[in-house]
Amino acid sequence: MELDMFHEVDFEDVKISVKASNVMLMINAYRLASETFDNPLHLGVTEAGPLPSGMIKTTAGIATLLAEGIGDTIRYSLTADPVEEAKAGRILLESMGLRKRKSVDLIACPSCGRAEVDVIAIARAAEAELARRSIPLQVAVMGCVVNGPGEARGADLGIAAGRHRGHLFIRGKIVRVVPEDEMVEALVDEAEKLMAEGVEARLAAADAEAALLAEQDSRAARSY
Repeated sequence: MELDMFHEVDFEDVKISVKASNVMLMINAYRLASETFDNPLHLGVTEAGPLPSGMIKTTAGIATLLAEGIGDTIRYSLTADPVEEAKAGRILLESMGLRKRKSVDLIACPSCGRAEVDVIAIARAAEAELARRSIPLQVAVMGCVVNGPGEARGADLGIAAGRHRGHLFIRGKIVRVVPEDEMVEALVDEAEKLMAEGVEARLAAADAEAALLAEQDSRAARSY
Protein backbone atom coordinates (compact mmCIF):
# COMPACT_ATOMS: atom_id res chain seq x y z
CA MET A 1 0.00 0.00 0.00
CA GLU A 2 1.20 3.54 -0.79
CA LEU A 3 1.16 4.56 2.88
CA ASP A 4 3.78 1.92 3.66
CA MET A 5 6.25 3.84 1.49
CA PHE A 6 5.94 6.83 3.81
CA HIS A 7 6.10 4.71 6.95
CA GLU A 8 9.34 3.11 5.75
CA VAL A 9 11.07 6.49 5.76
CA ASP A 10 9.40 7.65 9.00
CA PHE A 11 7.27 10.24 7.20
CA GLU A 12 3.97 10.49 9.05
CA ASP A 13 2.60 13.87 7.93
CA VAL A 14 0.11 12.36 5.50
CA LYS A 15 -3.48 13.43 5.00
CA ILE A 16 -5.84 11.23 3.01
CA SER A 17 -8.56 12.31 0.60
CA VAL A 18 -11.00 9.90 -1.06
CA LYS A 19 -13.23 12.42 -2.82
CA ALA A 20 -15.90 11.46 -5.34
CA SER A 21 -18.42 13.47 -7.34
CA ASN A 22 -21.21 11.08 -6.28
CA VAL A 23 -22.34 12.15 -2.81
CA MET A 24 -23.25 8.74 -1.39
CA LEU A 25 -20.09 7.15 -2.81
CA MET A 26 -18.07 9.93 -1.18
CA ILE A 27 -19.79 9.44 2.20
CA ASN A 28 -19.31 5.68 2.20
CA ALA A 29 -15.70 5.98 1.05
CA TYR A 30 -14.81 8.31 3.91
CA ARG A 31 -16.63 6.13 6.43
CA LEU A 32 -14.52 3.20 5.31
CA ALA A 33 -11.36 5.32 5.34
CA SER A 34 -12.05 6.45 8.91
CA GLU A 35 -12.29 2.81 9.99
CA THR A 36 -9.15 1.83 8.08
CA PHE A 37 -6.64 4.64 8.62
CA ASP A 38 -5.46 6.72 11.55
CA ASN A 39 -4.38 9.54 9.24
CA PRO A 40 -6.34 12.81 9.12
CA LEU A 41 -8.97 12.97 6.37
CA HIS A 42 -9.57 15.82 3.93
CA LEU A 43 -13.27 15.94 3.00
CA GLY A 44 -14.81 17.07 -0.25
CA VAL A 45 -17.15 16.28 -3.12
CA THR A 46 -14.90 16.61 -6.16
CA GLU A 47 -16.07 18.39 -9.31
CA ALA A 48 -19.30 19.35 -7.55
CA GLY A 49 -20.26 21.80 -10.28
CA PRO A 50 -21.79 25.30 -10.31
CA LEU A 51 -24.10 26.98 -7.83
CA PRO A 52 -26.54 26.09 -6.40
CA SER A 53 -26.33 22.35 -7.12
CA GLY A 54 -22.62 22.13 -6.33
CA MET A 55 -23.16 23.83 -2.98
CA ILE A 56 -26.00 21.49 -2.05
CA LYS A 57 -24.12 18.32 -3.01
CA THR A 58 -20.98 19.34 -1.19
CA THR A 59 -22.80 20.40 1.96
CA ALA A 60 -24.79 17.15 2.01
CA GLY A 61 -21.60 15.10 1.87
CA ILE A 62 -19.35 17.09 4.16
CA ALA A 63 -21.99 17.89 6.80
CA THR A 64 -23.04 14.24 7.06
CA LEU A 65 -19.48 13.16 7.78
CA LEU A 66 -18.66 16.00 10.15
CA ALA A 67 -21.80 15.20 12.14
CA GLU A 68 -20.42 11.66 12.55
CA GLY A 69 -17.08 12.99 13.77
CA ILE A 70 -15.30 12.13 10.51
CA GLY A 71 -12.96 14.59 8.83
CA ASP A 72 -10.18 17.01 9.72
CA THR A 73 -10.15 19.53 6.87
CA ILE A 74 -12.68 20.38 4.15
CA ARG A 75 -12.85 21.80 0.63
CA TYR A 76 -15.76 23.02 -1.47
CA SER A 77 -14.84 22.27 -5.10
CA LEU A 78 -17.27 24.54 -6.92
CA THR A 79 -17.39 25.86 -10.46
CA ALA A 80 -17.47 29.36 -9.00
CA ASP A 81 -15.33 32.13 -7.59
CA PRO A 82 -12.96 30.62 -4.97
CA VAL A 83 -14.28 33.22 -2.54
CA GLU A 84 -17.63 31.42 -2.67
CA GLU A 85 -15.87 28.16 -1.78
CA ALA A 86 -14.23 29.70 1.27
CA LYS A 87 -17.44 31.42 2.33
CA ALA A 88 -19.43 28.19 2.07
CA GLY A 89 -16.91 26.30 4.17
CA ARG A 90 -16.88 28.99 6.83
CA ILE A 91 -20.66 29.12 7.06
CA LEU A 92 -20.91 25.34 7.30
CA LEU A 93 -18.38 25.10 10.12
CA GLU A 94 -19.96 27.98 12.02
CA SER A 95 -23.45 26.52 11.56
CA MET A 96 -22.31 23.18 12.98
CA GLY A 97 -20.57 24.80 15.93
CA LEU A 98 -17.16 23.62 14.75
CA ARG A 99 -15.78 27.12 14.38
CA LYS A 100 -16.32 30.27 16.43
CA ARG A 101 -18.78 32.55 14.68
CA LYS A 102 -17.15 35.60 13.11
CA SER A 103 -20.05 36.92 11.04
CA VAL A 104 -23.81 37.22 11.13
CA ASP A 105 -26.09 34.18 11.10
CA LEU A 106 -29.25 35.61 9.56
CA ILE A 107 -32.44 33.60 9.85
CA ALA A 108 -35.65 34.64 8.11
CA CYS A 109 -39.11 33.23 7.61
CA PRO A 110 -40.33 32.11 4.18
CA SER A 111 -42.82 34.32 2.40
CA CYS A 112 -46.41 33.57 3.45
CA GLY A 113 -49.84 35.14 3.57
CA ARG A 114 -49.15 36.88 6.87
CA ALA A 115 -46.03 38.69 5.60
CA GLU A 116 -46.66 42.42 5.42
CA VAL A 117 -43.32 43.41 3.90
CA ASP A 118 -40.88 42.15 1.28
CA VAL A 119 -39.09 39.73 3.61
CA ILE A 120 -36.60 38.69 0.92
CA ALA A 121 -35.43 42.25 0.21
CA ILE A 122 -35.19 43.20 3.89
CA ALA A 123 -33.33 40.01 4.79
CA ARG A 124 -30.80 40.53 1.99
CA ALA A 125 -30.23 44.16 2.92
CA ALA A 126 -29.84 43.36 6.61
CA GLU A 127 -27.46 40.47 5.92
CA ALA A 128 -25.28 42.63 3.69
CA GLU A 129 -25.04 45.46 6.23
CA LEU A 130 -24.37 43.16 9.18
CA ALA A 131 -21.82 41.07 7.27
CA ARG A 132 -19.96 44.23 6.28
CA ARG A 133 -19.57 45.02 9.97
CA SER A 134 -18.53 41.46 10.92
CA ILE A 135 -21.16 41.20 13.65
CA PRO A 136 -21.20 37.59 14.98
CA LEU A 137 -24.83 37.46 16.11
CA GLN A 138 -27.82 35.38 15.12
CA VAL A 139 -30.29 37.88 13.68
CA ALA A 140 -33.87 37.20 12.61
CA VAL A 141 -35.99 38.95 9.97
CA MET A 142 -39.62 37.91 10.33
CA GLY A 143 -42.51 38.87 8.05
CA CYS A 144 -45.27 39.26 10.65
CA VAL A 145 -45.75 40.19 14.28
CA VAL A 146 -48.12 37.32 15.07
CA ASN A 147 -45.54 34.53 15.02
CA GLY A 148 -42.25 36.32 14.41
CA PRO A 149 -40.93 37.25 17.87
CA GLY A 150 -42.02 33.94 19.39
CA GLU A 151 -40.66 31.72 16.62
CA ALA A 152 -37.33 33.58 16.58
CA ARG A 153 -36.98 34.08 20.35
CA GLY A 154 -33.77 32.06 20.30
CA ALA A 155 -32.10 34.66 18.08
CA ASP A 156 -29.89 37.29 19.68
CA LEU A 157 -31.77 40.01 17.86
CA GLY A 158 -34.59 40.29 15.36
CA ILE A 159 -37.26 42.40 13.75
CA ALA A 160 -40.83 41.53 12.78
CA ALA A 161 -43.09 43.53 10.48
CA GLY A 162 -46.61 44.67 11.28
CA ARG A 163 -48.92 47.52 10.22
CA HIS A 164 -46.13 49.42 8.46
CA ARG A 165 -43.89 49.18 11.50
CA GLY A 166 -40.99 47.02 12.56
CA HIS A 167 -40.95 45.41 15.98
CA LEU A 168 -37.38 45.11 17.17
CA PHE A 169 -36.79 42.32 19.69
CA ILE A 170 -33.90 40.90 21.71
CA ARG A 171 -34.19 37.22 22.71
CA GLY A 172 -37.92 37.43 21.95
CA LYS A 173 -38.62 40.58 24.01
CA ILE A 174 -39.86 43.65 22.11
CA VAL A 175 -37.56 46.61 22.80
CA ARG A 176 -38.48 49.13 20.12
CA VAL A 177 -41.04 49.83 17.38
CA VAL A 178 -39.77 51.67 14.31
CA PRO A 179 -41.22 52.84 10.96
CA GLU A 180 -41.15 50.23 8.20
CA ASP A 181 -38.65 52.17 6.09
CA GLU A 182 -36.20 52.24 9.03
CA MET A 183 -36.26 48.53 9.81
CA VAL A 184 -32.84 47.64 8.40
CA GLU A 185 -31.18 50.73 9.83
CA ALA A 186 -32.70 50.08 13.26
CA LEU A 187 -31.67 46.42 13.17
CA VAL A 188 -28.06 47.28 12.36
CA ASP A 189 -27.96 50.05 14.96
CA GLU A 190 -29.28 47.74 17.68
CA ALA A 191 -26.84 44.99 16.65
CA GLU A 192 -23.91 47.35 17.12
CA LYS A 193 -25.22 48.47 20.52
CA LEU A 194 -25.83 44.86 21.54
CA MET A 195 -22.24 43.99 20.73
CA ALA A 196 -20.92 47.00 22.64
CA GLU A 197 -23.20 46.94 25.69
CA GLY A 198 -24.46 43.37 26.07
CA VAL A 199 -27.91 41.80 26.27
CA GLU A 200 -28.90 42.87 29.77
CA ALA A 201 -28.03 46.52 29.16
CA ARG A 202 -30.01 46.63 25.92
CA LEU A 203 -33.03 44.93 27.49
CA ALA A 204 -32.90 47.49 30.30
CA ALA A 205 -32.89 50.28 27.68
CA ALA A 206 -36.08 49.00 26.02
CA ASP A 207 -38.78 51.51 25.09
CA ALA A 208 -41.47 51.27 27.78
CA GLU A 209 -44.28 51.51 25.20
CA ALA A 210 -42.80 49.04 22.72
CA ALA A 211 -44.48 45.94 24.15
CA LEU A 212 -47.89 47.63 24.21
CA LEU A 213 -47.59 48.82 20.60
CA ALA A 214 -46.46 45.36 19.54
CA GLU A 215 -49.45 43.73 21.23
CA GLN A 216 -51.83 46.14 19.51
CA ASP A 217 -50.30 45.37 16.12
CA SER A 218 -50.39 41.64 16.82
CA ARG A 219 -54.09 41.74 17.71
CA ALA A 220 -54.87 43.75 14.59
CA ALA A 221 -52.93 41.28 12.44
CA ARG A 222 -54.86 38.32 13.89
CA SER A 223 -58.12 39.96 12.89
CA TYR A 224 -57.18 40.10 9.16
